[in-house]
Amino acid sequence: MADELIDILDEVGKFTGKIELKSEAHRLGLYHASVHIWFYTNKGEVLLQKRADCKDTYPNLWDVSVAGHIGTGETVESSAIREINEEIGLSVPKDNLNFIGMYLSKKIPKPDLYDNEFHHIYLSHLDVPITSLILQKEEVSDCTLIHINLLEKHLLDPIKSKTYVPHDTAYYDFIHKEIINRL
Repeated sequence: MADELIDILDEVGKFTGKIELKSEAHRLGLYHASVHIWFYTNKGEVLLQKRADCKDTYPNLWDVSVAGHIGTGETVESSAIREINEEIGLSVPKDNLNFIGMYLSKKIPKPDLYDNEFHHIYLSHLDVPITSLILQKEEVSDCTLIHINLLEKHLLDPIKSKTYVPHDTAYYDFIHKEIINRL
């Protein structure tokens, strides 16, 4: 996975005017932005991706449908559209992305890696079979559909929860509520 230039934000999510390599932002714990896109079906299922085993953070764990860093000078929407196309091979128009909010996540996935991200979160309806998705092998090793309520049960289970990226409970609760409200 290539390093990329990203905009550095302050503690409230405003651009500081500084640009760093993603690796440096993580090493120094600098605030930066990402996109999270959750795909869901009319049946209440959500698309999860399994992170590739070569990922530097949370390899082989189930995660949000699509996620990625926002590149320097890139808009949030164009980043979301790019990441969707790169990671799962879908072309999604901007009108099919429903922005639901921003969430500050502060994690230390491993020693000397401080991930302080403002997630720009979108929902989008999945209207193609997952067998038609084209997975970016460097990022995604698998994908699956799981009912949102079963996902919530898994996250509460001390054993099963270890197979998922450890996002905050408040983050997962927010996603669950927003998807349920659209069914």
